[in-house]
Amino acid sequence: MVPVIVGATGSGKTGLAIDVARELGESGMTVEVISADSRTIYKGMDVGTAKPTLEERCGVKHYGFDLVEPNDRFTAYDWKAFAERKIQEIRARGNVPLVVGGTGLYVDALIYDYGFGEKQDGLYKKVVRDETGEYPDRKKMCSKYRIFGIKWTPSELKERIGRRAEKMFGKELYDETRRLVSKYGWECQAMKSNVYQFAWRYLQGDITLDEAIKLNAIDDWHLAKRQLTWFRRNKNIFWMNLDEIKVAVIKCIQDEQGN
Repeated sequence: MVPVIVGATGSGKTGLAIDVARELGESGMTVEVISADSRTIYKGMDVGTAKPTLEERCGVKHYGFDLVEPNDRFTAYDWKAFAERKIQEIRARGNVPLVVGGTGLYVDALIYDYGFGEKQDGLYKKVVRDETGEYPDRKKMCSKYRIFGIKWTPSELKERIGRRAEKMFGKELYDETRRLVSKYGWECQAMKSNVYQFAWRYLQGDITLDEAIKLNAIDDWHLAKRQLTWFRRNKNIFWMNLDEIKVAVIKCIQDEQGN
């Protein structure tokens, strides 16, 4: 059984995964984390995508970060293939895989084993839908996964997102933004869907710092609502608060390991 933790941006997924890994590590188990996040796949986008630093990872191995350049194409098919390979490698080492992320299509492609169209010109078609517009493979989740969702009230989540936005703006973000703009410019879609758009406008004097922080918090709040809309259609998710999920995921892993 592979546990999967999902939730909106700012919900605490990364910290929770690290806490689970550290606690199980004390009992001799090694948990390795696979990130299901369409923002953190990009190299050089660290501060602006809230990647945990090496120090914050506390020695817990993470995969799914820094996979491609921001101007490279990377599809749900690519991520699914990557995640399945990592799960096999982690298990071959006798360790425990833990999937964590907020990109619903990535997660569904894995746990429902989505089928993809044939390869054409180096790319893959989108997942095939049926006549109702639904993904047919979503009708039955693979039995080897168990999925948990982090539950917050809207006001709690909005407050968490706002606090994170306030902490994000600073010299490290500004330096990262300048470097990315210099290398990729604004034609790169990955630049437009992150905090960098607001940091750059602030650096150019178009908006004040308070406005940049507020706009970023609003943008992330809209993202969070889209993520939750996607996940709430999934009847297989067990929704719990952070403490409850930590206990449930640890038990899931211990039961799987026979402890």
